[in-house]
Amino acid sequence: MNQRRWYVLYGIILMMGISMIQPAKAQESAPLVLALNAEGVVGPPMAEYLARGVRLAEERNASLIVIELNTPGGGGDSMNDIIETLRASQTPVVVYVTPRGGRAASAGALITIAGHLSAMAPETTIGAASPVDGQGKDLESTLKAKYIEDMKARVRTLTDGRPAEATTLAEDMVEKALAVTSDEALKIGLIDLIAEDRADLLRQLDGMTVETSRGPITLHTAGAVINPVNLLFIEQMLVVLTDPNIVFLLITIGVQAILIEISSPGGWVAGFIGVVCLALATYGIGVLPVNWFGVVFLATAFALFVLDVKAPTHGALTVAGIVSLIIGALVLFNSPGTPQFQQVSVPLVIAVSLITAGTFFTLVTFAIRAQKAPLKMGQETLIGQNGTARSDIAPHGNVQLGGELWSAALAEDEAPIPAHARVEVVRVEGLRLIVRRAGESAVK
Repeated sequence: MNQRRWYVLYGIILMMGISMIQPAKAQESAPLVLALNAEGVVGPPMAEYLARGVRLAEERNASLIVIELNTPGGGGDSMNDIIETLRASQTPVVVYVTPRGGRAASAGALITIAGHLSAMAPETTIGAASPVDGQGKDLESTLKAKYIEDMKARVRTLTDGRPAEATTLAEDMVEKALAVTSDEALKIGLIDLIAEDRADLLRQLDGMTVETSRGPITLHTAGAVINPVNLLFIEQMLVVLTDPNIVFLLITIGVQAILIEISSPGGWVAGFIGVVCLALATYGIGVLPVNWFGVVFLATAFALFVLDVKAPTHGALTVAGIVSLIIGALVLFNSPGTPQFQQVSVPLVIAVSLITAGTFFTLVTFAIRAQKAPLKMGQETLIGQNGTARSDIAPHGNVQLGGELWSAALAEDEAPIPAHARVEVVRVEGLRLIVRRAGESAVK
């Protein structure tokens, strides 16, 4: 009987182990899909994030990469890097423009059609991919013609295998800044499908065949395991640093901190903060389209603020500095032709300028008061101060005042003062203090 009980126990344990192993094997056999969220400006952070996602998919032997795209556009260099990454991927890539109301504008349009398959959510748009220069302005005619022809050649390669109407539409997106809806793009064959959400996308993709760098691959997405790939902390920080509003704040804080360090040397906190802020702002300036003429106005503004502190003009230079700071910030990021998403907020510029001006105006006020304050030097500064009797004063003794030990004598008609009592200086005679007990009326 005991032996039978052991057999039953072993059987139960074996069945439990098999029941735990089978789901794990089923999960391992299910296709793996990596989901990446490419939202915001097309720039170096997005390019690095997508490249990392492609590498991760190949390492994990994923069946599919889904890039959920929503972008107003961005830099041409980063766009080219992303296109090269997607086309070289051995894992099939589907670029999915989502959510409803989202868009794949400018550089995002070319990224969308660069995927092995392209999809859009309802009520999304794609297009308006005309090239502009680094400051967001239209290119000079000859240079613009070269860029347009280069990009048209690029879209012809990306739309190879699609209907001729799709290629023509893609070229018009570049040459005429044309944009279309998801329904129009699907009807003409520029994209492969319209999906309500990610689940609908995977349902429609199941069984489709795509051509990758390692040949044709048939997708099996039924019951796929979805693994989101999130931005790393450093990638999130780099995305924040490409926001023109953040760059403007970093420049303002950095310059003020440096000026504080220069005006009050000896510390290190203000200088450290200033250097870090300016270093971070430099990254953003290197990515964003900027007009360097705005830097001249910003430098002039802070120079005027410093001059008003060093040689107060009752706020005249501070007012001029406010105007120069506002103009500099707007010229730096808000040049004509710069896309709206790469412009700094005008209310933010005005608010920060007023706060900065208020800070320097306060410093100017204190500087003027310090200049008008009566000058006190020598023994006169000791009169009225309180000290402590270090010995009995009857009528002579010692008094500790301000960390120094003085010889002291009683004022006229004063009673002897015991040691440790508080005393007040009435006058100074040479190197001797004439004192009375603190709290008593002064002796003339």
